[in-house]
Amino acid sequence: MAKQKPHLNVIFVGHVDHGKSTTVGRLFYDAGVVDEQTMRKLKEKAQELGKVGFEFAFIMDTLKEERERGVTIDLNYKKFITDKREITIIDAPGHRDFVKNMITGSSQADVAFLVVSAVDGIQAQTKEHALLTKTLGVGQIAVAVNKMDVANFDEAKYKKIKDEVTVLLKQSGYKTEGVAFIPISAFKGDNVAKKSENMSWYKGPTIKEQLDLFKEPEKPTNLPLRLPIQDVYNITGIGVVPVGKVETGVMKIGDKVIIVPAREGKGISGEVKTIEMHHEQVQVAEPGDNIGFNIRGVAKKDIARGDVLGHLDKPPHVLPKDAEFTAQIIVINHPTVMTAGYTPVFHIHTAQVACQIVKIEKKLDPATGVVIQENPDFLKNGEAAIVKVKPTKPLVIEKQKDIPHMAKFAIRDAGSTVAVGICTDYSQ
Repeated sequence: MAKQKPHLNVIFVGHVDHGKSTTVGRLFYDAGVVDEQTMRKLKEKAQELGKVGFEFAFIMDTLKEERERGVTIDLNYKKFITDKREITIIDAPGHRDFVKNMITGSSQADVAFLVVSAVDGIQAQTKEHALLTKTLGVGQIAVAVNKMDVANFDEAKYKKIKDEVTVLLKQSGYKTEGVAFIPISAFKGDNVAKKSENMSWYKGPTIKEQLDLFKEPEKPTNLPLRLPIQDVYNITGIGVVPVGKVETGVMKIGDKVIIVPAREGKGISGEVKTIEMHHEQVQVAEPGDNIGFNIRGVAKKDIARGDVLGHLDKPPHVLPKDAEFTAQIIVINHPTVMTAGYTPVFHIHTAQVACQIVKIEKKLDPATGVVIQENPDFLKNGEAAIVKVKPTKPLVIEKQKDIPHMAKFAIRDAGSTVAVGICTDYSQ
């Protein structure tokens, strides 16, 4: 078997209607992944539904409801092979009701493309997504300035957006030197998979070329094995197949593993029988690999999304129901103010658990991390703090200094992301 190309998980994020799905669809079409016949059918379908121009988006938006509404609801995963890499592309929803799916997606991504319309510029979700991708550990970002055809391929428009987005990325904590800004028209195909003839002033890479230019993310293979469960399937002839992405460590066939909290917090252990990636059997899975696997003696009812798998000798850390953890958070979008006693939903790896903010210990300067106030009564947008948190049920969470990949979370309430943060310590 030929050596596998290095793998990269790429997420496309950005405000609704700025052209994420169309960009991804165009990439697949121009690179020959989608044939003419399929494209023709999608075009007819788009016309039939009164969504002329949505045919590229339909490549990714496979759900019927998405086609009818013209918005991306769930995460879509598609495999894409470049000269140097095997890429899993995640097309994330920009619509605010769907941000929770976007959070699950970006916690699985290595790099992100932020898609910004050259016509509308930075919008609410552009800001939210830029901050979220950074906080959730997406280390590298590139920017696609889309709809350049509508902006008459004007370099000045592109430069204006580039300057504005550079400021936004800096505020979100990205180092902006070396960030690629690519002017594109996803609808017309400029600079997606093929160089544009309409923007001779631009000398940089296309989206497709940029996929090979991102730095190889370092694989945390030396850390203990952690694999958050995304879904659990029952497959005829194989049995129970949990799926998820290896965050840290290495998983091999024959490994003795445990899944926690599972089964009322007791955990369930077994031996890895098979591992499958992209419908092929593999012997070993490493960080970044999205896999399905089978473990002897595990029933579907025993485990669920949000449980985490690790080796039996280094199990994932379960915080019991009444224990607390300490976290550093930044409030990004709360309708009023955040006070002690507030119990929103925390999204931590693939788990979604209601947690109570028991105490606000210190308010910090978000830029420097310096303490500016002890025991504040409340927090408002833009403020950072150290808080004590108590989950309402057992939860797998690790300290940032031990396994950072398992320490990040987003706090959501009433359909929007209120805050993001990271666990720094726990009481047991």
